[in-house]
Amino acid sequence: MNETFDFSRMSRKKIAALLKEYNIVLSVDEALAIQKKMLKRPSTLTECILWSIQCSEHCSYKSTRQYLKQLPTEGFDVILGPKEDAGIVSVAKDNQGHRYGIVVSHESHNHPSQIVPFEGAATGVGGNVRDVCCMGAEVIAVSDSLRFGDIESHKSKWIHENVVAGIASYANSLGIPNICGDLYYDSGYNDNCLVTVVTLGIVREDHIIHSYAPKNAVGYDLILVGKATDDTGFAGASFASLELEEEKKEQSRGAVQEPNAFLERHLLKASYALFDYLREKNLLDKVACKDLGAGGIACASVELAEGGGYGAEIDIEAIPTSKDNLHPSVILCSETQERFMWVAHPDITPLIIRHYNETFALPSIAENAQAKVIGKITAGHNYLVRYQDSKIVDADARDITKGLAYNRPCKIKRISHVEPKLPSVENHNQTLLDLLANENIASRKPVFETYDKQVQGRTIIERGQADAGVMQPFNSEEFPNEINNVAIALSSAQNPRYNKIDSYWGAVNAVAKCIRNIAAVGALPVAITDCLCYGNPEKPEQMAEFAEGIRGIADICNAFNIPVISGNVSLYNESKRGAIPPSPIISCLGKLDDVAKAINLQFKKPNSLLVLVGKRNNECGGSCYYALHNQFGANVPKPDFKELKAQIAALNNAISEGLILSAHDISNGGIAVALSEMSFANEIGLEINIVGDLSNEIKLFSETGGFVLEVDKTNIVALNNIFHKYNVAAKIIGHTIGQTELRMQTCITVSLNDAKQAWCEGLRNKLL
Repeated sequence: MNETFDFSRMSRKKIAALLKEYNIVLSVDEALAIQKKMLKRPSTLTECILWSIQCSEHCSYKSTRQYLKQLPTEGFDVILGPKEDAGIVSVAKDNQGHRYGIVVSHESHNHPSQIVPFEGAATGVGGNVRDVCCMGAEVIAVSDSLRFGDIESHKSKWIHENVVAGIASYANSLGIPNICGDLYYDSGYNDNCLVTVVTLGIVREDHIIHSYAPKNAVGYDLILVGKATDDTGFAGASFASLELEEEKKEQSRGAVQEPNAFLERHLLKASYALFDYLREKNLLDKVACKDLGAGGIACASVELAEGGGYGAEIDIEAIPTSKDNLHPSVILCSETQERFMWVAHPDITPLIIRHYNETFALPSIAENAQAKVIGKITAGHNYLVRYQDSKIVDADARDITKGLAYNRPCKIKRISHVEPKLPSVENHNQTLLDLLANENIASRKPVFETYDKQVQGRTIIERGQADAGVMQPFNSEEFPNEINNVAIALSSAQNPRYNKIDSYWGAVNAVAKCIRNIAAVGALPVAITDCLCYGNPEKPEQMAEFAEGIRGIADICNAFNIPVISGNVSLYNESKRGAIPPSPIISCLGKLDDVAKAINLQFKKPNSLLVLVGKRNNECGGSCYYALHNQFGANVPKPDFKELKAQIAALNNAISEGLILSAHDISNGGIAVALSEMSFANEIGLEINIVGDLSNEIKLFSETGGFVLEVDKTNIVALNNIFHKYNVAAKIIGHTIGQTELRMQTCITVSLNDAKQAWCEGLRNKLL
């Protein structure tokens, strides 16, 4: 079982054939470089497999590292940027000066979810939750951003159904609320769905557990905790760095992990109790913890060691398994789920073992599940794995974790997009109804009705009630009174149609919409996360799409001084029929000092004034209105950073002063859809008229960003004063009415009931 390959003595053709035979995802040049420059000797099979995982795009970011450096990752409130399993940003401080952080992880599980959608989505949630938990945090929320193919496709419906079921099954079983998300259908995702998950946790700054070995850790134990190792998820990370080929999907099923939410719930409960004990005994500086995700035991152990400046030794025969006769490379690199790895001082090790195995009876929860020492931290930088008295890995840990780097060529694809000449709209009423029923606008209730949104008792504004979910994370007696009323908001966004037209502005708009969503509930944005999902980086046009997307994110984040604290890169989202649309999936975290000031998007009463913030521009490119006519257009929304910054500051001030009853950002479907959505919950009608030279179609359906506000008449003077102070235009365009009608311009008069039915049933009917 200690196969060795001397690539220097083989022809390139023979190397390629051997790599293919063993399903090792390395190029010929990579295999040669590892042998000649890193190992300086022939490679073992296990070393080849380890490097194929650790050097994959999924783990090493070998094609994207240089671009990611453009993103701002530091800030006054940033406790931990994107360096470990999750980022952390401070949102509260108690009277003793302790900072309390929101822990954020943002990951994708795209390829697995395309092949086995239930298991792929469920294990995506599980891994994301463990990323947050292992930082010493209590997990308080998840959210999801989903991209599926053509909704008319039976396969897309099947994937949709099982992905949603997988997310619901796992998160609901863990008792974690799902507080926000977004959903888009586009034929560009027919062969590659996207399943990205954000998980939030809470931790006091001095209670953080890091995912690297602490100071003076030589001789510390490596403790594996959780499910017994099997062969599921073997080579999952390298599999996620390949284009999906239809004829190979069946054989790739083994690269998808199997979920056990009950076991993970038990592990979370046990780990929370262990965190408490370690804090009470002042032992946090003697431990580290890491989720076992991509690359399993190998990647967790080498990253824990190298992150602290050490090496490690692993004994394969000490690892509990649930199957016989597994190859040592499988035991080392399998991505079996529901597992953590601890680094612990030898004096603490017996405590941890007893805690999991006896106090929380882990072996009785799942077959052969347990906590067990499988190795040690060593001096120097050598990473050594032994099996039956043989060294199956013997390498510098720094070479394994740093991997290889590429400077891929970029070539921007020049496509001449033009504005379409559409026929005159004969029936604006029907156009509005068609938009409300569109799968990319209609109510997302068929998705989120399957999720638990109120478990834990922290959720203040649920999914569907506002542009962002709002939580009160410190609302229990265990936290100081002075931070009890602090609230957080979470939003997510990305429009693939914008990105098809312009990768730069598509990325800018994803961030801008997230920021507007946060502002619309009364919060200020404090950090963003990104899941950067793109095609094949070896193709210059697709590498250029990634580069342009990063440039867009960096530009708007720098303009707003908003750091990027977490995220991942998912490449090779491509099949023989082409790549997905460039898809920078963005989430934004916001903060409110007083939860009582949070607002939603639902009209509160008749005879309120309706105020438009932001000009209407001829920016229908990529809009849902154009999609009704199977057109793309050219004029995507192009936010003015200075103007948007002023809008958000003015809006936050006005909401803080209690001057706004409800607010909604303008995006998909334009202001006509935004106003309609505000009317549905309390069945309050409206009448508006926007003056100006633009056509009614552009005024109503352009997706230029902005806000619609509901304001009591008695507050309009105070509101105008605030917006004038920030030099932001806020115009009265109409009012809510007692009648159940939507009256817009002179061209729309629609029964509110008809509009609501179209919106409520649009997606549900198409999923039948």
